[in-house]
Amino acid sequence: MSAASATASATASALSGFPAPPASPGSCASSVAAGGTPLSVLGAGVRVPLAGGGGAEYAALDCAAGAPVLRQVWDAVAAYAPSCSSVHRGAGRLSRLSTELYERCRATVAAFLGCRPGDQVIFTRSTTDALNLLAAALPAGTRVFVFETEHHAALLPWRRAGTRWLPAPRSPEEAVQTLAEALAAAPDGPRLVCVTGASNVTGELWPVRELAAVAHRHGARIVLDAAQLAPHRPVDIAALGVDWAAFSGHKLYAPFGAGVLAGRGDWLAAAEPYLAGGGASRTVARDADGRPAVEWVTGAARHEAGSPNVIGALAVAVACETLAAAGHEALAAYEERLLLRLCEGLSELPAVRPLSLFGPDAARIAVVSFTVSGWDGGDFAAALSDRYGIGVRAGLFCAHPLVRALLDGAGRQPDTGCGGPLSAVRVSFGAATPADHIDRLLRAVAELTGRHRAPGTPPVPSVRPWDLPEQEHS
Repeated sequence: MSAASATASATASALSGFPAPPASPGSCASSVAAGGTPLSVLGAGVRVPLAGGGGAEYAALDCAAGAPVLRQVWDAVAAYAPSCSSVHRGAGRLSRLSTELYERCRATVAAFLGCRPGDQVIFTRSTTDALNLLAAALPAGTRVFVFETEHHAALLPWRRAGTRWLPAPRSPEEAVQTLAEALAAAPDGPRLVCVTGASNVTGELWPVRELAAVAHRHGARIVLDAAQLAPHRPVDIAALGVDWAAFSGHKLYAPFGAGVLAGRGDWLAAAEPYLAGGGASRTVARDADGRPAVEWVTGAARHEAGSPNVIGALAVAVACETLAAAGHEALAAYEERLLLRLCEGLSELPAVRPLSLFGPDAARIAVVSFTVSGWDGGDFAAALSDRYGIGVRAGLFCAHPLVRALLDGAGRQPDTGCGGPLSAVRVSFGAATPADHIDRLLRAVAELTGRHRAPGTPPVPSVRPWDLPEQEHS
C-alpha cells in the first residue's frame, strides 16, 4: 500500500471509530534511488510562462516561506472532508468522531515533538500566533531574553518592559556565553529565553541544547522557535531540554492556517485565555452586579476558544506522521547532498556572496541567502522567476536586524541604496525538491551574473498575473 493510501485508510479508520493503523513509510529509499525525491508533494510538474515566451516547469525554491503540500496530507484531508464536523460539544456521530480525530491529532503532534508527560499541545494559526499566545501568558514581571537575529515572529511578541535584545553572536559558543552573561546579570524573577532552532536567513543551526542548559542553570525557561527546524531535523522537546516549542504547518508540508505551541502547562493554566469565547469557558453566569462571571476550562482548550481548525490539525498531524515515517536521517541526507551541490556551485561564481553568521563550516539546513554584485536582490529574484521559472525570495526575510547586520558587515548600505544591494536573495528547499531544480538555479545564476544589469537600466520585465494563460501540467 502506498503512503498516501495508508494515510487515507488511517483517516477512514479514525472516522469509523476504530484505532488508525500507523502510517506507512512509503517508498522513500526506492524513489531516491530511482532519481526521485524522498517526499511526494502537490505542484510537481506545474509549468509557468516565461517573459521571453514559452514556459518552464516551476522550481519552487522558497520552502522556508511555505513548503508544498504533501500528497499524503492532501489525501487525508480529502478523505476526512465529507465527514468534517465541529468538535467537543456536538452529540451527533460525526461530531463525536471528529472530536476523537482532533484529539488523536494532538497526541500525534505530541509524539512527533517528544513531549513530556503533562506537556500540552495547543493548536494555533502559525508560529507567530503560538509565540504571541505564550507572550500573553507570561507571569507578571517576566524578563525576556532574545537574540536580535530572530525572525520577527520570535522577536516582536516580547515588546515589553524587561525584554533584552542580545547582540548577534558570531559563533554558537559566543551565543551560549552571551546568554549566560545576560542571565547572570539579570535581577531575580521569572525569566524566559526565546531562540530559533535554525535561522530562516542563513539556515545555520543554533546550539539549542546548550542554550537550554544555560537557561535552566540560571532559573530561566526557554521557548524554541522550531518553524525552520522541524521540517529538516527532529525536534524533541524532552531531549533538547526546552520548555516550549512552536512551529507552523505550512513550513512542514501542510496547508496554511495551522500551527502548534507545545510544552509546559503551568504558565498557560494560570493565564487568562488567549481568546475569550466558547470552548474556553466552562460556565458563564451573571454576578451580583449583573456582569458576566466566567469559569474558564483548564488544559489546551483554555487557549483554543471558538471552533477549532480540525482540518488544519489533521493536516499538521499527517505531515508529522509522514516525516517521521520517512525518517529524519534519510530526509536530512538527501537535503545535505543538494545543499553541498548548491554551495559548491555558488562558490564558483565570483559575483555571489553568501551570508553567514557562524561561518561557512557551520551546520545548517537547506537555506542559503546571498547577495549578487551589481544587482538588487528583488530585481535578481524577479529575473530568476520571469526568465527561468525559478521561485526564490528576496528582501530582509522578516529578520530585519539580522539581515541588516549581515549586509552592513559585508560593506553594504541597505538603507541608503548608495552602491549596495537593498536586499538579499534566499534559496530554500527540502526533501521534496528535485536535484535538477538546484542545477537549473545554478545555471540561471551563472547566466545572470555573467551579464550584470547596468545602473539605471530597467529590470527584466515581469509577467503580470492577469496575463498568465491557463496553467499547464506535465
